[in-house]
Amino acid sequence: MLQIKNLSITHKKDFREILKNFSFVLNPGDKAVIIGEEGNGKSTLLKWIYEPEMIESYADAEGERICTGERLGYLAQELPEEEKEKTVYEFFCTEPGFWDLSPKELTGLAVQMYLEPDFFYRDQKMKTLSGGEKVKAQMARLLLAGPTMLLLDEPSNDIDIETLEWLEEMIAKSERPVLFISHDETLIERTANVVIHIEQLKRKTESHYTVAETTYQRYLEERSKRLVNQEQQAQNERREEKKRLEKFNRIRQKVEHDLNSASRQNPHAGYLLKKKMKAVKSQERRYEREAADMTQRPETEEAIFFRIGEHVRMPAQKTVLEFSLDRLTAPRSEAGEQTGEEERLLAENIFLRIRGGEKVCIIGKNGAGKTTLLKRIAKRLLAREDIHACYMPQDYGELLQADLTPLEYLSVTGDKEELTRIRTWLGSLKFTADEMNHSISELSGGQKAKVLLLQMSLSNADVLILDEPTRNFSPLSGPVIRKMLENYRGAILSISHDRKYIEEVCTAVYQLTSKGLIRI
Repeated sequence: MLQIKNLSITHKKDFREILKNFSFVLNPGDKAVIIGEEGNGKSTLLKWIYEPEMIESYADAEGERICTGERLGYLAQELPEEEKEKTVYEFFCTEPGFWDLSPKELTGLAVQMYLEPDFFYRDQKMKTLSGGEKVKAQMARLLLAGPTMLLLDEPSNDIDIETLEWLEEMIAKSERPVLFISHDETLIERTANVVIHIEQLKRKTESHYTVAETTYQRYLEERSKRLVNQEQQAQNERREEKKRLEKFNRIRQKVEHDLNSASRQNPHAGYLLKKKMKAVKSQERRYEREAADMTQRPETEEAIFFRIGEHVRMPAQKTVLEFSLDRLTAPRSEAGEQTGEEERLLAENIFLRIRGGEKVCIIGKNGAGKTTLLKRIAKRLLAREDIHACYMPQDYGELLQADLTPLEYLSVTGDKEELTRIRTWLGSLKFTADEMNHSISELSGGQKAKVLLLQMSLSNADVLILDEPTRNFSPLSGPVIRKMLENYRGAILSISHDRKYIEEVCTAVYQLTSKGLIRI
């Protein structure tokens, strides 16, 4: 059992309250998901639970953590820098449980997780793996350690659909309690039986949390009903209060008028009216007390507001892309990347045509070469002059400058009017004034994704090239982002494993195989 008592976490830089008096118990059989908007402290909470020292550099925390006898297994959202330089074999050698399994058993685990049979013995550096392969490697090493409790920060990021289904089954059937963060709504809907919702209210000046022992879908339904009922009750009470105050004000005005007239003409009547006025004032104080106890209008964290490509109009007959490639290859090692030698074949006979308004998604197994292919296509599209393309890479660091603030990164002219407009848009994406002036390196993954999408919006691009566009958006922001991209009037070429994105946004889906792109 894991128990958290009265945990409060405050950001050191802007003194923002991330959590206040948070209490929670994770019991056997619990599959608890932490949800909330980007930057609300979900990863910070998970880090503190695993090892409080992990957040000391940027946050102060007070509270009690009880997990006597438990072996916590923690999956980080990002692979630590020191681990990236290790080979895959070295990465697993540091885990004692790795040596307890025979090569045959390790091969079985690799196949179970949709990895190559020899994956654990590769001399390839961890940093050269695909995003999904990195997540799988971390997950495999975590399971080899034999934890009694799992703490998973975005385990669904970048992994292919087959592995997502394995992950769902693993979480759902796990005898260990699981506390996880995920932006994959399908995964959450199929696994979670406890929902922890962290909100930042009143422009992120007040922290609020909810713990609901129910499924995600039922939580959303019950929350929606509760908020509607609370809002309706608050409106009804205020309507009744208004009627009552109007009636009361008429009585008070009449008593005041009669009192002023009687005081001059009839002292005895004036005395009686004074007593009546005293009763009126007493009633007024009672009404004020009752008003303070009225049902409050619900305080919720509003959904983000965002549009992209409002003025884009691309003809349906326009050929956006006609791309062919005989061989798609990638370096076998870091040395190969530098010399151009030792390349491995990923796919052959690739052909892709995209016309105006199409929203194309490429899917495929981790390591199939999807990102490699997208980068090659992006290079061609970004060089075109007859279209205006923008690219969102899987690794945001390829474009974002970590030492700049969002305002500095998005500003082109630096004039007052432009900065005001950017601040307004960042505000609609739930950035506080302080966060607008934080360096990009301090932002969460979802906040970095918002900066890139906002840059695309401000540029009026008519072609979007997106590598896992929804991977870092909360399940609350996800529907907004999907609707925005669904309504976009330009062309989209994307990679995604997000099943809701594929279903709701994409008009064509291709699977990348060793034989090329196959439409499905």
